[in-house]
Amino acid sequence: MDKQKTIAKEVSLKGIGLHSGEKVNLTFKPAAVNSGVQFVRTDLPDKPAIKVGVEHLCSKSGSLRFSYLDKDGIQVYTIEHILAALYGMGIDNLNIEIDSKEIPGLDGSSLGFLEVLNKAGIIEQEEERRYWYIKEPVSVEDDGATIVALPAQELKITYTLDYNHPFLNSDFLRIIINPDTFKTELASARTFCLEEEVEELRKQGLGKGGNYENALVVGEKGVINNKLRYEDEFIRHKILDLLGDLYILGRPLKAHIIALKSGHSLNLKLVKKIVMQKQKFYATGIKSAGYLPETGDELNVTEIMQILPHRYPFLFVDKIIHLEEGKRAVGIKNVTINDYFFEGHFPGKPVMPGVLILEAMAQVGGVMMLSLEENRGKIAYFMSINEAKFRKPVSPGEQLVFELVAVKIKSKIGQLHGTATVDGKIVAEADLMFALGDS
Repeated sequence: MDKQKTIAKEVSLKGIGLHSGEKVNLTFKPAAVNSGVQFVRTDLPDKPAIKVGVEHLCSKSGSLRFSYLDKDGIQVYTIEHILAALYGMGIDNLNIEIDSKEIPGLDGSSLGFLEVLNKAGIIEQEEERRYWYIKEPVSVEDDGATIVALPAQELKITYTLDYNHPFLNSDFLRIIINPDTFKTELASARTFCLEEEVEELRKQGLGKGGNYENALVVGEKGVINNKLRYEDEFIRHKILDLLGDLYILGRPLKAHIIALKSGHSLNLKLVKKIVMQKQKFYATGIKSAGYLPETGDELNVTEIMQILPHRYPFLFVDKIIHLEEGKRAVGIKNVTINDYFFEGHFPGKPVMPGVLILEAMAQVGGVMMLSLEENRGKIAYFMSINEAKFRKPVSPGEQLVFELVAVKIKSKIGQLHGTATVDGKIVAEADLMFALGDS
């Protein structure tokens, strides 16, 4: 379980906005746990702050070849390269003071941000990292471009570049994102545009700070007045942009992202759809970021009591949100301060007893065992616990999500593996055995 991170000390840099052409001074400052990343406009009265998150994503963001945030008419734009650096370096909490509306372009990559943040030093904080999880596929498409997000235990990006251009050939690259791969494979990849696009960008009032040193200009025969840092620098920069856009979620993502010809506009549509998926499941009362239910039967507590003999105060399962008969079950236990056991179990700092976590886990397993047609009307007796591990205390206000998977089920004996999670992090796990008997 990795910890949240910030920087050890304040550091600054300066540069010119790639599109505005304005001089910019920027300062990175450490921030407290769970505060996230926020931009502070020091050039404006009262120094308004804009927190990185989808709620502040401008509706036009991406349509102008860059991503930007807007809060009450206050903006910060061209944020993708700096956010990619924070993502790649694993920085969760940071205050970024800026005296202009645009992030400095530097050399058109994330390298300058990486270097100055490394000088500041990266430090761990007390709280565990929080992640976004994908448990059901999410996809977006537009005008021949597509992005799909699939479940994964790490962030992996697979990108296909496809330009109709004599020098920009089709390309394919897959990268697992971590601090090492970001530093060596992505950080120094620079932004680019086609030679024929330059004049149109100027007409739109963009690229005022752009030159051959901070942007690769691609002509029919190659890069003009510059040299590539990687043979496939263009696709690496596309992945860099995508990584920065994904960080607008406000926390790191665990998923396999498969992108075809995507840019900022489509990247940000994916970000919004991921948030919409989570909101959908919050609305149904399923509040674990680590589990999104799949198709299957859902059982309320009344229906659970028709299967199990348990009653208050020993029924610990509030809902079964997924049930595959004899194969898999997922159940919910909402832990509240009104649970009777908190009166005597560490009353000064309430902690749910580990044995009751295992009992609740077993009750979900019992529902799965008894869901088989041939077992209905029987009782599942708890026989043994093996390899039980407790990894994190469970406190009032948290929601336990139990997942039980069948290892082996015979006519009268069942072996199951169970995990209990809170916000997607495992708090307990065990191998359980049941025997079936007549009621």
